[in-house]
Amino acid sequence: MDLRHRILKAYDRGDVTREQVASRFDVSLGMVKKLLQQRRTTGDIAPRYNRCGRKPVITDSHRRQMRSLLAKRPDFTLEEIRIQLDLPCTIQAIHYVLADMGLTYKKRLSARRNNPVRMLPEIAATGARSKDASNRYGSSSSMNRRPRRT
Repeated sequence: MDLRHRILKAYDRGDVTREQVASRFDVSLGMVKKLLQQRRTTGDIAPRYNRCGRKPVITDSHRRQMRSLLAKRPDFTLEEIRIQLDLPCTIQAIHYVLADMGLTYKKRLSARRNNPVRMLPEIAATGARSKDASNRYGSSSSMNRRPRRT
């Protein structure tokens, strides 16, 4: 801010050009021009970080509409949401906004799962015993092995 004040003070004296002010303070001519324009239009010379970048196409009102649409009918496709809200964006943009809102698009069955209880409460042991038990023929003893064909 101090540099901005000194640039404007030097220019306001009236005895130097914008180019001379830029070279004196070792800044670009564009910075001096933008600073003068910003002061002329807004009256403020503070940095305007919040004005940088692309503005979002999907606004807060669109988010509220999406939430109400999906509350009424949860099986809307992303394309249908885009058509309903008349959004000029990609389907992927809608997907990212829904994910940001905590709404998932995954279709789920409304019925209960068949078996909600875990089948194996313990993790199987490691080592030779578990390998023998999981052998194709039941165990590693030679009696239980299938004879080889020659």
